[in-house]
Amino acid sequence: MDIVNFPDGETFVKIQDSVRGDDCFVIQSICGKPNDMLMELLIVIDAMVRSSAARITAVLPVYGYARQDRKDQPRVPITAKLVANLLVAAGVDRVLTMDLHAAQIVGYFDIPVDHLHASPVIVRYLREKNLDNLVIVAPDTGSVKTAYSYSRIFECGLAITAKQRKCAEDVEAYSLVGDVEGSDVVMIDDLTSTCGTLASAAALVKQHGARNIYAAVTHGFLNEKGIERLKKSDISELIVTDTVPQGWYDDSLPITVLSVAELFGEAIRRIHNNQSVSSLFRM
Repeated sequence: MDIVNFPDGETFVKIQDSVRGDDCFVIQSICGKPNDMLMELLIVIDAMVRSSAARITAVLPVYGYARQDRKDQPRVPITAKLVANLLVAAGVDRVLTMDLHAAQIVGYFDIPVDHLHASPVIVRYLREKNLDNLVIVAPDTGSVKTAYSYSRIFECGLAITAKQRKCAEDVEAYSLVGDVEGSDVVMIDDLTSTCGTLASAAALVKQHGARNIYAAVTHGFLNEKGIERLKKSDISELIVTDTVPQGWYDDSLPITVLSVAELFGEAIRRIHNNQSVSSLFRM
C-alpha cells in the first residue's frame, strides 16, 4: 500500500492490491509517535473495510495508551478504552496483541482479543544463560503476578520491591520483600521507557547482596533519559523484544533484543486456519 503524508499533516492511504474477500492482518505497533501510528492504523483499516476485506485483524505488538487503563484521579480519561472503541468503530473484527499493561484491557473490547505473552521467548533465552541461584524479582507490585509465573517456571525464589513514584519519570524503590543475597537476579516487567523503576529496584537488590542483576522487559520504549539511567545502573543486561522497533541505540549498551516474530507468525497462521491459539497464551 501507499501511505502518504500531505503537506498539512494529513495521512492518505491507497491499497495497491485487491483485498476483496481476503483475511487481512494489519501489523502496527502503536509506539514511537503513538498518535500518528494509531491514526495511520485506523485509516488503513477503513481503507480495507471499503475495499471489501472479509475479515480484518489488527496485530498490535504494542497496544498504545495501555497505561491509561483506569480513572485513578479526577477528570482524567480512560484512553485504553477509547483506543478499543476507535479500533472497533474503524471496522476491526479481532485484535492480536502482546503483554498488555493490564490484562483487563481485553474486556474493553466486544470483539475477540488474543493476548500473547513474550515469556516463551524470554524463558528460552534465560535458560541458555544457566544463571546460578536464580531469584525472580518484581520491580513493583504491578508486576508481581507475572514475576510469580516466571518463578514457578524456573522453580526458584521470588522477591518484590515496593516503589513510590515521585513523578512520571522518577521512581524511588524503598523496600524489599524476599532474599536475594548471593543470587543472580532477573527483574520482570512489561515495559520500560525511563528505566526509573528498574534502576531503583536494581540499586535496592544490590544493597541486599544480589550478585548479577538482569532485567527482562517485553516492550523497550527507551528514551534518552532511560539510556542514561541504564548506563549508570547496576543492571548487567537489559533484555527486550522487538515489539518496539529497536537498533537505534549505541551498541555499547547492555541491551539484548529477542524476536517475537515466530510467536506472532504462529498466532496469525492459527487464526487464519480457525485453529486454537490457547496454547500460545501460556506463561
